[in-house]
This record gives sequence, structure tokens and C-alpha cells, in this order.
Amino acid sequence: MAVVAATALATPLLLGAAPGHGHGHGPGHGHKPSTPGKDAAALARELVKESSAHDAHRHLRKLQSIADRNDGHRAAGSPGHEASAAYIEKLMKKAGYKVTRQTFSFTYTETLAQKLSVVEPGQRDVAVHAMTYTASTPEGGLQAALVDTPADADSTPGCTAADYSAEVEGAVALIERGGCSFAEKQAAAAEAGAVGAIIYNNTEGALSGTLGEAGAGRVPTGGVTQAEGKALAADAAKVSLEIRQLQEERETDNLLAETRGGSADRTVMLGAHLDSVTEGAGINDNGSGSAGLVEVALNLADATNQNRPGKHGKAKEPRNKVRFAWWSAEENGLLGSEHYVGKLSEKQRGQIPAYLNFDMIASPNAAQFVFDGDDSDGVGEGPGPEGSAQIERDITAFLDRQGKPHEGTDFDGRSDYGPFVEAGIPAGGTFTGAEGLKTKEQAKRYGGTAGEAYDPCYHSACDDLKNISMKAFDTNIDVIAHAVGTYAHDLSSLGKPVKQKAAPEVQRHQGEGQAQGHHHGLTE
Repeated sequence: MAVVAATALATPLLLGAAPGHGHGHGPGHGHKPSTPGKDAAALARELVKESSAHDAHRHLRKLQSIADRNDGHRAAGSPGHEASAAYIEKLMKKAGYKVTRQTFSFTYTETLAQKLSVVEPGQRDVAVHAMTYTASTPEGGLQAALVDTPADADSTPGCTAADYSAEVEGAVALIERGGCSFAEKQAAAAEAGAVGAIIYNNTEGALSGTLGEAGAGRVPTGGVTQAEGKALAADAAKVSLEIRQLQEERETDNLLAETRGGSADRTVMLGAHLDSVTEGAGINDNGSGSAGLVEVALNLADATNQNRPGKHGKAKEPRNKVRFAWWSAEENGLLGSEHYVGKLSEKQRGQIPAYLNFDMIASPNAAQFVFDGDDSDGVGEGPGPEGSAQIERDITAFLDRQGKPHEGTDFDGRSDYGPFVEAGIPAGGTFTGAEGLKTKEQAKRYGGTAGEAYDPCYHSACDDLKNISMKAFDTNIDVIAHAVGTYAHDLSSLGKPVKQKAAPEVQRHQGEGQAQGHHHGLTE
């Protein structure tokens, strides 16, 4: 595979064996002997010192200018994404990294229309988000009766055709989220004779999701908020619905840059998706994570003088290989990271002791979330693979030393760490919130406004340079810098047991309320 070094693959890493030790360079002429721990601490300090939101902001400005020249977005398979990848590729090559592209085919989607209006009784417009891979209405839309789907006894509303009344024939079905995937709901509605489906959220916040794969759409399907759904159920008799989406096969690339030195048998990975939605430039989502990785990668190359082989830099060359990844087609359902992980052999998977994901790290109404690797919050999908708890502990310990408040968020696999978790690779990372609403407790902890979305411009045209918290951006860039500096030399912490302790009650409630708010390919 193009993205994996051509050297022979060795025995997979055993985390408990303190892998960072015993593989360093010798002291060399005129140098004092060093240890992985000391070198890790020195490099981490250097990278945290040199990496800042102020410096990384130049990459956000570049991504914004690229979007401005390319129909306002940087979606996978578009000229805007290609220009974004080319910009980072040029920087990484100049810095001395080994850079590769991984090309794959996918179904490009672009929403052409998403309109919902109440026709009877009265008239009003309702904000609706077209589901990715939805079927389309005719141009100009359709008008039909709106038929509510009552909740059934087992809390799986609209998951089977039997859940719908006879009145749904020729109507638009109104369905509450929950119990099964969006794809299953709209398919069941189609079986019952519906001509469209509106799925409303079962918690606060907007609902933007996907039917999972191309060809899944049976009827035009959109998502609305819980409040709008309940209002429609209470008084709407007839609606006008226009949902149209372009879908066509295209190619796109994952971009990978790795250090030329360091053991390939211990390859630490950090990733962020580079693509935006077609609605906007995606500066927070996910220019922020992408720019953070770029800035730290450049500083790593400078600190180790990777771009000037043979010169003595401020820090020692990493003992472990560090690979940065900028994924494509995340907004279409994690397609880039799924493709990458799917191409790894079992041995190659074993060579990755940690994958850290950074997706939306500068939300304007930010909270500071760390993925709950050990499931200490007791919410949602459970713990990640062995080693994930240690990654969470390492991140939270760093934030504690910095005096930065934080809390857990469910390790539900709804961003590019998902394929790594499924493959048994330890994972973690940070996140500052999407369309979920900030609680009063969070507003006290982090500032900002309670009752408003962490990112009010999530998946919208206003996700531009104004849609950034520089404070949150700086905090999370420091997290990236510390992780890179530490794991580049020393992986021993990944083999140390994590002391289990109960999470504060406020964290359980917050995690429960916002788990759905950080994935761009939400399927249920």
C-alpha cells in the first residue's frame, strides 16, 4: 500500500511492554545519554511553546480563500478540496516529510434544494436539512398531506411499515428519531406508501444526517429540530417539500505525511478530515483540526531539522514514526478513514499504537470534550480498544496541568476515529462541540452562552473565519503538540493501568445530551 513504508513489517506492538524504551539513538559524540522519557518531555515542551492558534490561523485564512474561489466550499471531490490538499501537500513536502496520496472513488453529493413549508393551516417556512444520499423530489417540490407517526410500544417509531397508518399513502411521513437508522425509517415509510419523510430530533438541536450509503434513498428525506417536529405534529395538515440532491461518482484523496525517521513498527497517527460540506467553507468543521495538525507538523519538522538532514536540531529525531493524515469524504460517512483502515493488513494495524482525532476544535461557543476512552462516564457505546483509556488519561492530565477544564464525550465512533476503533486500534482525541446546545453548567465552566449551540454555524454557510474561538483553538493545538512530542519518543504511558473513578454527575448528563452533536455522518 502506498501509504505504508516499504520496509519489512515487524511484530505488532504490545502496549504493556513499554515500547518507547530501548529503541533510541545512541548518545553520539559530544552528547549526554538520553532516555525516551526525557526526550519526549523536551520535545513536547518545545512543540507546545512553538505551536499557537495565532500561527495556525494563517492556514485557516488560506482554506477560506480557497473556498471563496471555489463555489464557497471545499467538499470532497470538488476543486476546493483538491486545492486544500495541494496546499498542505506542498507545505509537508517542503518540511521534509514523506508525503503520499491515497485515491479512492465515492459518490459525491451536493444539496441543490432543501425547503419545507406548512401550507395548511396557515403558511410558514420550516428549516430542514436534506439527508445525505436522499432521494429527490421533482424540481419545484411536491405538496402532500403530513401524517404523524405515533410512537409505538417498543420506542422504535417508524422502523417498520406496520408503524404507519393507512393515511400515510401519498403523504409525507413525520417520524421521531430513535430506535433504528434514518435509512430504515424512510424505507419503511416508502413501503407504507409515503412520498416523503421528515425525521425530527429526539433531543435539542438541529438534525443533519445521512442514509448511510448511495442508493439507500427511497423517498426524499430531511431532518428538523425536536421543537419543529412537535409543532408540525400538533398543527400541520399539508406541507410543501422540495429536497433535491446531486449524486455522482467521483474520485478524491486522503493526504498522508510521515516522518522519514522513527520506527515504522511504532507509527503514531494523528488525523483530521479536510473536506467541508457543500454548504460552506468549513473553517471550524474541519479547517480547525486540519490547520492544527499542519502547524504542529511544521514545528515538529523544524524542531528536529527533518528538512535539513544531517543537521543537529533542537530536539532528537523521533524514535517512533509519526504519521499525520488529512482525510477526505468524512462528511459523506467517514469514507476516507474507512478506506485507509480497510487497506491495512493485520500486521500493519498492529504497528499503530495510537490514533488521535481532531475534528472541530475551535467552536465559537466551545466546551472542551475529551473522548471517553475508558467509559468512565457510563454513557453510550462503551470503552475504546485497550490503550484508549490511556490516551484519554494522557490528554486530561495535560489539560489539568494547563489549568484547562474539560469533560468526557461518548466514544460513539461518529468521526474518523470510528474505523480505527472498529479495527481494534487505540484511539482518542478532543472536540469542542457542534450543533448540540451548551448547558448552564458548561457555560459556568467554559464561558459562552447556555442554551445555544456550541457551533451555531454547524454545516452552514456562516462557518467561516468569524466562526472560530481562538481560545479553544489554542488549547487544542497545545493538546496536539503535547501528544506529538510525547508519543514521538515515548509510548510507555500507553501500557500503564488507568485508575478507574466515577465521573461527576454533571459530566454524565452533558455527555448524554450532546453525544449526537459531533458527527457529520450521523446515521440514526
